[in-house]
Amino acid sequence: MNTVNTVLGPLDTNKLGPTLMHEHLQVSFAGIPQIYPELLGKDYKDRPIRELISAKKGGISTVVDCTTMEVGRDIRVLAEISERSGVNVIASTGWWLDNILPVPLVPHLLGTFAADQFAEIFAREVLVGIEGTDIKAGIIKSAADVDGVRPVGETLLRGVARAHLRTGVPIMLHSYAPGQVARQQIAILKDEGVDLRRVKVDHLTETTDLEYLTWIAEQGCYLGMDRIPGVYVIPSAGPSQEARLRVIKGLIDAGYADRLLLSHDGISLTTLFDKVSKADQNKIDRENPYGLLYISKATLPGLREMGVSEEIVASLLVDNPRRFFEGQ
Repeated sequence: MNTVNTVLGPLDTNKLGPTLMHEHLQVSFAGIPQIYPELLGKDYKDRPIRELISAKKGGISTVVDCTTMEVGRDIRVLAEISERSGVNVIASTGWWLDNILPVPLVPHLLGTFAADQFAEIFAREVLVGIEGTDIKAGIIKSAADVDGVRPVGETLLRGVARAHLRTGVPIMLHSYAPGQVARQQIAILKDEGVDLRRVKVDHLTETTDLEYLTWIAEQGCYLGMDRIPGVYVIPSAGPSQEARLRVIKGLIDAGYADRLLLSHDGISLTTLFDKVSKADQNKIDRENPYGLLYISKATLPGLREMGVSEEIVASLLVDNPRRFFEGQ
């Protein structure tokens, strides 16, 4: 039996069901949920719980929460959210923030640490537990963005690779598709000896370059087709939803249906965008009236209308996540 770590314990991969592979149940920064919870608002846990209950009623069984420690992961809250909603939640270890924000805004406070030190703490969160609990991460995250893989990012990525090799838990990469940054990330993972079938590269709907996307698939990676219909908490930029659908259809037609992992990159609760204008909020609501059910209610029907078979459509949220976590 193959299992994956969830916040409520190991889960048989055959029981994952329809799975969203890149979401965020709460995002702030390290310490906010524990020290200043009032900044998240009254009864803040209820908001992601309501959203997950709605998603479950719409058929979603599992959500991968891609929030790492420094952007507000609170593992105890994730466990409560999962238990109260009935949705399986897979938590992440790894690192995001310090690596990708511009140096003038965020000084690189991690510059003195070595890859093996990061590997040790990431592996501990997979094998032992997170934040003094026995709740274990089910995926390891690394990030690079518009500036590519900077020196501290390379150190972190090598730490992620070594933690993966030690634990067997798969890797997810925040990447900048318009700049083809995954080429740098994949080269580093290859150098560390990572089997790229255990890697998914995310945010790939931000480009329509099928040559680049098929190159990633040919390396063996899974393709994270998230940010559907667009960036969840600000009005979308980049390709239209129709263009994103055409890219997914193009990859299916090219024979890569079994490498596609769909999600929204949704944020149920955040302090990052607490002053969204009314006009922007109205635009967000028009773009996505379905929340975490947008893929189920808009994307999958759209693929059916484009001629994608029911067998393939049914596999995108069920079989592909299962295969990814099983290492196929």
